[in-house]
Amino acid sequence: MTTSPDRVRTTFPGISTRTWEHPADRTALVTLRSLPGFDVVLRTLSGLLQERQHRLLYLATAVRVDERQFRTLHHLREDCVRILDAPTTPELFVLQSPQVNAFTIGMDRPFIVLTTGLLELMDTEELRFVVGHELGHALSGHAVYRTMLMHLLRVSASVGWLPVGGWALRGIVAALMEWSRKSELSGDRAGLLCGQDVDASVRVHMKTAGGALVKEMNHGAFLSQADDYERSGDLRDGVLKLLNLELQSHPFSVLRAAELRRWIQSGDYDRVLSGDYPRRDQDRATRITDEMKAAARTYRTNFDQSDDPLIRTVRTLGRDVGAAASTVAHEVGDTVAKLGKRFGDWRGGGN
Repeated sequence: MTTSPDRVRTTFPGISTRTWEHPADRTALVTLRSLPGFDVVLRTLSGLLQERQHRLLYLATAVRVDERQFRTLHHLREDCVRILDAPTTPELFVLQSPQVNAFTIGMDRPFIVLTTGLLELMDTEELRFVVGHELGHALSGHAVYRTMLMHLLRVSASVGWLPVGGWALRGIVAALMEWSRKSELSGDRAGLLCGQDVDASVRVHMKTAGGALVKEMNHGAFLSQADDYERSGDLRDGVLKLLNLELQSHPFSVLRAAELRRWIQSGDYDRVLSGDYPRRDQDRATRITDEMKAAARTYRTNFDQSDDPLIRTVRTLGRDVGAAASTVAHEVGDTVAKLGKRFGDWRGGGN
C-alpha cells in the first residue's frame, strides 16, 4: 500500500461536527452537551469505567500506530485529521483478530482500534474511509455518550431512578439503539468527507456484507438491494424489519450504503465540499429545539417517501405523520435530558 495521497483533497477549516452528524444523532448530542455539570459526570463515569485500564490493555496487547509501525495507517490518520481540522489526534491501535471490526472507545481520551481482519480486507482508500469514520466518532463524542448512556442503563436498577418495567425499559433501549444506528450514519459521512471517494465508501459496505471478492459484486446491483429491501413484502415483512433492527447498534451494510447515497443525492455533500458547512465557533449558539425540529423533518421526509409496506399501511390509515415522524427524535432528546438531570440529582443527594 502506498502512503502518498493519490490526489489533493478538499480540507475543511474550522468545520463543526454538526456537518456530518445525522439530525437524530445531533439532537441527542446537543442535548447532552447542554447539561449543567456534564464534564463532572463524564469524569465520574470515566473513573467508574476504568478507562485508563482499557488503554493500558490495548497498549500491552495491540500495536500502536505511528511512523514506525503501520506507517500507512499513520499517514491516513494524519490526512484525516488535517482534512477535518481535528484539534487533537486520537491514538490508533491495530489488534490481532480475524473479525472485521473498527471501533472508538474511551471517554476522556478516545482512541481507535482496527482489527487485522479489517486491514486484510480493505485497500488503502477503503481504509481511509474507515479511519475517517472512526475519527468522526471520536470528534463527535460518540464513544463518550454511548458509553455513558449504556452505563446509566446498566446501573438503573441499583440506584432506582429509572423505570425498570419491561416495556418502559424496552422503549428507552429502543430509542438509544436508534440513536446508535444514526451515529453510525454520521460516522459514514465523516468517512466520505475524509476520503472524498464515493466508490471506495460503497466498497467498504460491499466488503463488510460480501467479503473480499468485490470483483464479483456490482455497485449498482448492491445499492438496488436497498430499494428491493424497502419495497418488498407485505405488512408482515414491515414488522419483521423492525424486529430485526430493534436491538442492532449498527444499521445493515446495504442500508448504510443506500443512506450515504441519499445524503449525496440531497446535495449536502457537494455543499460541504464547496465550503458551505457549519463552523465550530457557532456550536454554542445551537439550540436544542432547532435540532429536534431538524430531526423531525428528516424522519417525516423519510416517512413520506418510504415504500416500506408497514409505513405505507400507516399512511393509508391516516395516522398523524408529524407525530409519527418526530417520536424517535423527541424520545432520544427527552431520554438523555432526563438521564442527565436524574444523575445530577443522584450525585447531589437529591431524591
